[in-house]
Formats: sequence, structure tokens, C-alpha cells
Amino acid sequence: MTLTRRRHIVSTRRTVTGLILVAAISFIAGMTDAVGLMLTGDFVSFMTGNTTRAALSFADGNYGHAIVLLAALWVFIIGNALGIIIAHTLSSRRTFAVLASVALVVAIAALIPDEGYRRIQFYLIILAMGMINATVEHIEGLPIGLTYITGALSRFGRGVGRWIVGDRNPTGWVIQTIPWSGMASGAVSGAFLTHWLGKDALWAVVIGIVTIAIATVFLPRPLHLHFQQAIVPKGRRRR
Repeated sequence: MTLTRRRHIVSTRRTVTGLILVAAISFIAGMTDAVGLMLTGDFVSFMTGNTTRAALSFADGNYGHAIVLLAALWVFIIGNALGIIIAHTLSSRRTFAVLASVALVVAIAALIPDEGYRRIQFYLIILAMGMINATVEHIEGLPIGLTYITGALSRFGRGVGRWIVGDRNPTGWVIQTIPWSGMASGAVSGAFLTHWLGKDALWAVVIGIVTIAIATVFLPRPLHLHFQQAIVPKGRRRR
């Protein structure tokens, strides 16, 4: 077997594994998004929507709700940052470390009492949704968004445009349908679960996250290191 052939096989295996992981995590993210929206009445991952709704609340004079939504943006940012910190400091099995941490945060949200603490539950779910983005940042150099589906659909649409004008290398944009498909099917599942279980639907989310986390334990260690962007120390250039 030639070196080129071996590299192609390794790259294909990484891509397939990454796409399966993205599909599974996006499904859980969609489920969490639907459960969180139905329980709290506000978006827990759609920060564009929360930005617009915050602006509308300000215009309507509902300053309290606007502040709640603007705070949600910062919680989401903190969640993304925390996910990266966990991925690069807690364990070499980065995907497992992040997913286990996300499961812990969602479990705490599930334990929050229904009355009087809804906003705390809201922010905890947002924190978890931010953190989960650190599990897979790219696949073979192609950017992947696990909760911001607008970006995936934008990349897909631009890919269609490039294909129309003559680009016959569809891999980069076709895979953008994976996170959308996972998110959409997960959201449907989350909606049904919330109708049936109410707040306890969060425990179904926890079980799903833990299941995926356990599955990632069996992935080769290099894969855990491969799905996140490398940290470039100060003074060194990114190659």
C-alpha cells in the first residue's frame, strides 16, 4: 500500500467518524434546544433570534426581558469559551471531557425547581449549548457548527452556487447538511419528549449526552485531538 493510499484511507476514516459524531451531537443539541425553548419560552442556542427579540423588547419598553436575553448572549459566549478550556486542559480525550461536562450542567438544570428558578435553568441550558460546540470544531479542515445552523445553511447555499458555476468538489458543502439534519430531527424528538415528560425531558437529554460521551471513549486518542483547532502559543505562527 502506497503512502498516499494510506493517508487517503486514514482521512476517510476520520471524516466518516467525525460526521457520525456531528450527527449524534447535533441531534442532542436540537433536542436540548427544543426542550429549553418549550420550558423557558426563549431560545437557548439561537442567539441571532435572542438578539432580535432583545431589540424588540427594548422597543416595546420591556427592559427586563431585553436584559435577560442580552445576558443570555454572554452566557452562550462563556459556554463556548468554557468548552474550549475543558477540551484543552482536563483530558486528552477532549470530546469525552466536554460531553461529560455538558451532561453535568444539563443535569443540574434538570434538578432546578420549577417555581422561582426558571431563569437559572434557562442560563444553565444556554451554558451547556455553548460548551457543546467545543466537541467538534472542524472535520478535515472544514468548519462545523453544531448549534448555529444558519452558518451551515449559508455554507451549503454558497456551495450550491459554486457547483452551478462549475465547482465539482462538493464535499465541503454537502456535509453541512449533517448538522442541520441532526438538529432538526433532534428538535422534533425534544418537542415530543417535552409534551410527554415536561421538565423531565431534560433527563432524556442527559442520558443521550452520556451515551455519546461513553461511545467516544472507544475512539482512538488522536481523533479526540483532531476535531478541535490547535492552540497556537504566543509568538508562533499558525501553519
